[in-house]
Amino acid sequence: MALSRDEYTMEKSRSYTASTLIIVALCLSSSVGCVVNYQHSGGSWEQSRIIDLTHSFGSDTIVWPTEQDFKLVVQHAEDTPGGYYYASNRMEIPEHGGTHIDAPIHFARGKQTLDQIPMEHLIGAAIRIDVTESCGRDRDYRVTISDLERWEAEHGRIPNQAIVLLNTGYARFWPSRKDYLGTELRGQEGVRALHFPGLHHEAAAWLVRERHVKAVGIDTASIDYGQSTKFETHVALLSQNVPVFENLANLPDLPDRGFDVIAIPMKIAAGTGGPLRIIAVVSRS
Repeated sequence: MALSRDEYTMEKSRSYTASTLIIVALCLSSSVGCVVNYQHSGGSWEQSRIIDLTHSFGSDTIVWPTEQDFKLVVQHAEDTPGGYYYASNRMEIPEHGGTHIDAPIHFARGKQTLDQIPMEHLIGAAIRIDVTESCGRDRDYRVTISDLERWEAEHGRIPNQAIVLLNTGYARFWPSRKDYLGTELRGQEGVRALHFPGLHHEAAAWLVRERHVKAVGIDTASIDYGQSTKFETHVALLSQNVPVFENLANLPDLPDRGFDVIAIPMKIAAGTGGPLRIIAVVSRS
């Protein structure tokens, strides 16, 4: 029996997912454009390109205006009496700084904590929706259902259980707080001055209800637009146990569809979120 386009995409993704798990340990430390050969149970795949969607964590990592900055505290970096060199650091980081994941409990009482998110919600077939033109005209733009329907008219139906990544173009401003967030102010004054795009809560609800997405990511500091005060998009997604990926990098390097995502956060017991290493596996075929 012939498969539909969506069925073929998801079947191909399931094969990729099994094989990409084998190479996660090798690829999580890879840089953009890493090329690897890997096998799956059905035989040999052609080479695939690994694209890192993660901003490095450092002193210039962007965090929410009310959060503490990332700090890497050097504890040891010296030659020892035993004749070997030894280095060790300590990290200080908010759960929701830099490239990170929002666990459902972040905005939904009683929902999944970070360590409770099923791995299958973090790995799978993905699509990229490019809204850079609209976001370039309006810093407060919110991606609408019409944007999603226009994407489908050109690229086909968003597959059920897909991971949806929204490319606003704002990753190009990283790590300038003023350009990326719209302000350099900190504290509540900084929160009130935020201006960056996000996903409209009605579009978020549509993705959950009509396309049953497993996760949503964006290349801005929040899935809600900067001027949000009710965080309705967070609620729409997280209340349905759909995790959110924020502050993504390198989305312009992705195709519109036909790739896999592997998003592996730090496993923090009872965490509301945490640092995320996220990569895309793009077939050359």
